[in-house]
Amino acid sequence: MPALDYQTAFHLAPIGLVLARDRIIEDCNDQLAAIFGRSRESLLGQSFAVLYPSPDEFERIGERIPPIMTAQGSYADDRIMKRANGELFWCHVTGRSLDLSVPHAAGVWTFEDLSATRRVAVVLTPREREVLQHVATGLLNKQIAANMGIAEITAKIHRGQAMRKMSARSVAELMRKMEALAIVHVPR
Repeated sequence: MPALDYQTAFHLAPIGLVLARDRIIEDCNDQLAAIFGRSRESLLGQSFAVLYPSPDEFERIGERIPPIMTAQGSYADDRIMKRANGELFWCHVTGRSLDLSVPHAAGVWTFEDLSATRRVAVVLTPREREVLQHVATGLLNKQIAANMGIAEITAKIHRGQAMRKMSARSVAELMRKMEALAIVHVPR
């Protein structure tokens, strides 16, 4: 029987695991590579940016992580990520920093592919998706704008564009469609 040690557990874990420093993948397991359709070797030394749909989303989420991680001790969200073949998919991401005063300096991250239960059905921009995440929690345009660091009118425009793309005439209808299409999880 083979020895069960931390390195073996890391590499055999059923979810994607990453050891990161300054948002660079220092080590990852084969499950992470499989989730993103890449080889483990091709990911080592790469920026997390290669896993995101756009550089803008990589930057925005990177800015959002430190205050939440510092306040809560860890960070977690569901977000759309990108496989090597360009396919977009939902992924649950969780991270913990070794030093909460410098959240991106060094940490451990998990990635869980949600595509079996949640598909990307409507093509929304990164900002529209982010606004909808806030709408799903019941926030108003003014609160969404404050959370995202944008003008209230900008939040309203993104929300309106998302509603048009989803053919929703009201927020209630938007919420039903978002949940039915698994665009966001609607808390109850």
